[in-house]
Amino acid sequence: MFEDIGAHIASLRRAAGLSQKEVAHKLTALGEPISDKALSKWEKGATLPSARQFLLVCLALDVSDVSGEFMGEGLAKGLNAAGRRKLTEYADLLRRSGLYEPHLERGRAIRLYTLAASAGPGQFLDDSDYQWIDAAGAPRQADFAVRVAGDSMEPRFHDGDTVYVKAVPSVGHGETGLFSWQGSGYIKVLHDRPDGVYLHSLNPEYEDIPISDPAQLRVFGKVL
Repeated sequence: MFEDIGAHIASLRRAAGLSQKEVAHKLTALGEPISDKALSKWEKGATLPSARQFLLVCLALDVSDVSGEFMGEGLAKGLNAAGRRKLTEYADLLRRSGLYEPHLERGRAIRLYTLAASAGPGQFLDDSDYQWIDAAGAPRQADFAVRVAGDSMEPRFHDGDTVYVKAVPSVGHGETGLFSWQGSGYIKVLHDRPDGVYLHSLNPEYEDIPISDPAQLRVFGKVL
């Protein structure tokens, strides 16, 4: 069963003309940061995405009728491609009318990654090791949170602080981001200088980390 789901995800991705890395970037932008390696494991049936991850994959691949696409049933059962498009168009009309909006519950939850994103020597940010926390005080643009380990970003961030992150595929020079470099996770300021790219610490006791191959630097998001 896992292999069937993974193979179908792979088929949909190829039909959309997207690479695994491109789909991973789409998921990160949707607030579910994963690596292309994790997506590869899903497609091979080695692991299975969570319910939330699966639905976001469908969103990233423009799958509107999930049950029909993966189970051969649902509202689109028995419809050809033209019929499916008509069904989608009608659903869009209902949404735009504003007459059928769901009741939105008060309050908000956000994912806090339980493995500390290092502000010191570095620790990898795991794709699935997180818990839901109350985000009533979080910035509206925050997609997830991480807990700082270390003192290299003092005085702005201290060991044990919870920081909020907006999932974006890149950050600009002078912006603070959450990065993965050579298997470790870092909260650092990106410095794009004439002599190269560096991850900069606010604490002057720490030296900048040179990025020998910027194409291999993974950006999880912008720290708010």
